[in-house]
Amino acid sequence: MSKQRILLIFVDGLGLAPASDSNPLATVPTPALQKLLGGALTLETCRRLENEGPEAPVLVPLDAQLGVEGLPQSATGQTALFTGVNAPERLGHHVSAFPGPQLRGLINKHGLLRRARKAGLDVTFANAYSEGYFERVAARRGRHSATTLTALAAGTRLRSVEELLEGEAVAWDVTRHRFGASATQPVAETSPAEAGRHLAAIAARHDLTLWETFLTDLAGHRRFEVTAEEALERIDGLLGGLLAHRPPNLTVALTSDHGNLEDTRHKLHTENPVPLLAVGPAREGFRGLRALTEVTPKILEILGVEV
Repeated sequence: MSKQRILLIFVDGLGLAPASDSNPLATVPTPALQKLLGGALTLETCRRLENEGPEAPVLVPLDAQLGVEGLPQSATGQTALFTGVNAPERLGHHVSAFPGPQLRGLINKHGLLRRARKAGLDVTFANAYSEGYFERVAARRGRHSATTLTALAAGTRLRSVEELLEGEAVAWDVTRHRFGASATQPVAETSPAEAGRHLAAIAARHDLTLWETFLTDLAGHRRFEVTAEEALERIDGLLGGLLAHRPPNLTVALTSDHGNLEDTRHKLHTENPVPLLAVGPAREGFRGLRALTEVTPKILEILGVEV
């Protein structure tokens, strides 16, 4: 039997909500997702798939509020997702943007990639980083996200622009258009499907791969002129290319940290659950999950790491 491998795709600011005119997930064409799910990425599809048996892809709602009042936020939500620790409960409130000292401590101790690597697994972070990114962080004009900290806690190297151009990394914005603006060298754009093919190839060589995009959160907050249509079309195209080249032993799990894009009536986060979509041989293991904090333990369990 082939060794189980998992690709975790983190899509920032993507909630599950009913279909409506204010929910781009119900109105924007997403052919790859609709082919996979038999419908849009909405609560109605989630409920329908519950009754379609073990051959169907898994789509379950995850609680992002985690028992703490207020709108879920990025720093605590991502920390909870990547550690299995209820970060907002530990702090007593939700924390936006980037992790502070307490959250960094949780990631350094309990981070998913660190725990998997400590158990002897081959882990990687597929995102590319530009020289400008490191310059901003060094000058304290930027801070590491929980995702980047999860990779650094494992001692995993951050992939370069050169690797991106060779197809050995994937840009956060999928097509490299916005990524290229921060690079000091020309960065040729690529199609979403080609980016998905690159991601499948990277994940095929590692036990556990992580990749993130925050296009959806930027669109939800209406920042940098990123539209919901642009964000969803790029992510859906990437998923189409990825699934077309997914090796048989690779399970793809996609999830988020909090809701945002699924309600265009405002620019705020939401209290909606977030999706956990799983495709591949280990998908059934994700069916019973109900909260962000359950994702990391389940991935480790599937990969044979003692939790």
